[in-house]
Amino acid sequence: METKNDYYVNPHAVVDEGVEIGEGTKIWHFSHVQSGAKIGKKCVLGQNVNVGNNVTIGNYVKIQNNVSVYEGVTLEDYVFCGPSMVFTNILNPRSKYPQVGSEFYIKTLVKEGASLGANSTIVCGNTIGRFAMVGAGAVVTKDVPDFALVVGNPARIIGWYSEAGEKMKFDENGIFVSPRTGIKYKFEDGKVVEINS
Repeated sequence: METKNDYYVNPHAVVDEGVEIGEGTKIWHFSHVQSGAKIGKKCVLGQNVNVGNNVTIGNYVKIQNNVSVYEGVTLEDYVFCGPSMVFTNILNPRSKYPQVGSEFYIKTLVKEGASLGANSTIVCGNTIGRFAMVGAGAVVTKDVPDFALVVGNPARIIGWYSEAGEKMKFDENGIFVSPRTGIKYKFEDGKVVEINS
């Protein structure tokens, strides 16, 4: 077990030069973190995770086995990436006409607390909202609003979940109060927002 600067890198993982890794982060077997990547504190990268050049990953992020976070993808704090989910960074790939380099990559942003289910695919150029949930196997082809649950191919909204992962059932005024956190939410104009009391 190899520990450096208060983070853990498994002996079978590869971390290139020029990488920043936060305190308490763990990087497991056969993973590869490429140069220029920045990983926050207390993250967990499972087996066979690839973090591309110049990728930024926030704090408390959990990336399950067999996920590649390609250049152009940003993960904010508390993001969860389920096993074998997929990011892309080019919309029209052709092996015969390669598009290599950051100028070709289309950016994807996954905001705070979002959860991306096992085997889901996030097509590049989209933003996954705060605390959104992407169902297992879903294919995201457009932005996902904060707190939305999306499923299917193409992914569509079928419900709304709180920060704590509770299914929101709104009252006649469009209000939901989380039993776990006390946070109050309002559904209006086709979206969910947090409101003050």
